[in-house]
Amino acid sequence: MLETRRLTAGYGKLRVIEEVTIRVGEKEIVSIVGPNGAGKTTLLNSIMGLADIHGGVILFDNMDITNLKTEKRVTIGLSYSPQMNNVFPNMTVLENLALGAFTRRDIDVKAEIKEIFQLFPELANRAHSKARNLSGGERQMLAIARALMSRPKLLLLDEPTTGLSPKASGALLSKLLEIKKTGVSILLVEQNVDYAMRVADRIYHLASGRVAGEYLPDSPEIKVLTGRFLTGRVPS
Repeated sequence: MLETRRLTAGYGKLRVIEEVTIRVGEKEIVSIVGPNGAGKTTLLNSIMGLADIHGGVILFDNMDITNLKTEKRVTIGLSYSPQMNNVFPNMTVLENLALGAFTRRDIDVKAEIKEIFQLFPELANRAHSKARNLSGGERQMLAIARALMSRPKLLLLDEPTTGLSPKASGALLSKLLEIKKTGVSILLVEQNVDYAMRVADRIYHLASGRVAGEYLPDSPEIKVLTGRFLTGRVPS
């Protein structure tokens, strides 16, 4: 579904990631793990057209989207929930969800929201609440739900468990597995390797802007590296 081939990207003249090659298959959750500053967010921004591409290719659904505008990427099936500023705090849950469907003129928004509430009953109970009044876990669920309103084939998530309690993080990760069952693939950036191992089909380790390894979640190599990721040190 998604493949980057030797992708080099950054901001202006600054190169943050170098020759990154990853792939995401259909109905698959792939996690990108690594310490702060490894280039994880830049990789997602590159896939969404929010960073400057210096080399390489991005393929989505057998289409070269390397130079495609961000809004066009949304219409062909990509959706992104960034780590920060991912909801409109002064709008209600319903209003946030409706805005998530802004690019889709071919769907019944009310029917789509009804389906979203089946997946996120916690949000149904807060439908008329302002986003700023939601708990941290509820806000992250709203951010993901809003991203799903565009009916993506691939959902990009940037550290959705940041700042959440272990209980709230566990509930959110369970939602990701439910989303996968609906046929949506997920590319998940997650600094907590333990969390990544719980949901991912495959894991890429990004360090100093490059892919340092690709692992299955039950591989002994990724388990050995877990503690180093959690302390934020770049594995040697």
